[in-house]
Amino acid sequence: MKGILGRKIGMTSVFAKDGKLVPVTVIEVEPNIVSQIKTKEKDGYEAIQLAAFEKREKLANKPEVGHMKKANTTPKRFLREIRGVDVSAYQLGSEVKADIFAEGEMVDVTGTSKGKGFQGVIKRWNQSRGPMGHGSQYHRGVGSLGTLLPMRVIPGKKMPGHMGSEQVTIQNLEIVQIDLENNVILVKGNVPGPKKSLVLVKSSVKHPGKINTPVELITYVNETVEEVPTEEVTEEVVEETPVEVPTEEVAEATEETNEESSQDKEVTE
Repeated sequence: MKGILGRKIGMTSVFAKDGKLVPVTVIEVEPNIVSQIKTKEKDGYEAIQLAAFEKREKLANKPEVGHMKKANTTPKRFLREIRGVDVSAYQLGSEVKADIFAEGEMVDVTGTSKGKGFQGVIKRWNQSRGPMGHGSQYHRGVGSLGTLLPMRVIPGKKMPGHMGSEQVTIQNLEIVQIDLENNVILVKGNVPGPKKSLVLVKSSVKHPGKINTPVELITYVNETVEEVPTEEVTEEVVEETPVEVPTEEVAEATEETNEESSQDKEVTE
């Protein structure tokens, strides 16, 4: 038996190379700390206690701080025990990462389901409703609560009440992919609980050690475009050289303009 603590991020889908779409749940698994090791001689049973996700020391009381100092770590938000493990393979304060599992391995995921509040028997226990016509006086009620002879409600009767917000375990889920760089595990199927809820991933009870052939996923590689160095364009400043006009041509041009202006005056007169 082995396990790790994580946080449910949400659901998405990935594509296999054969074209199949695989719905997966993204679970964030930060490196867990072995905060306590229990043995038969001292505690009566063998188990390890894992701690994950940082917690401000201001929000922790003195017993929590002292307990985590024994493992040379800071207070954690999520602590759980895992029984049936080989205690000799762990040391106090050591890290447990996602690489304890393999792609294609079967696991069980435990979490707290979404709270639905106070619900009736139709939503809570999936019972059938009565006719919805005006003549019927039974629509969405509980129905019979028991027989005449006992004159009481039998214990275990399915009745309205609080729904959800309880521990649920989904068994035999397959690990599709393990991303050690981002500390993420992709599990095929759905996982109990809302987003950002804490979950416990353990090896499968019904199929311990079973590893299926991993699904080959399509990977998208970002193509890096090489930057071409832009050549610096230097603007050449062209100096305008003044054109020298001979003085004789200037004098002739002025005389011509004077003659034209005098002729125009005579015409107007």
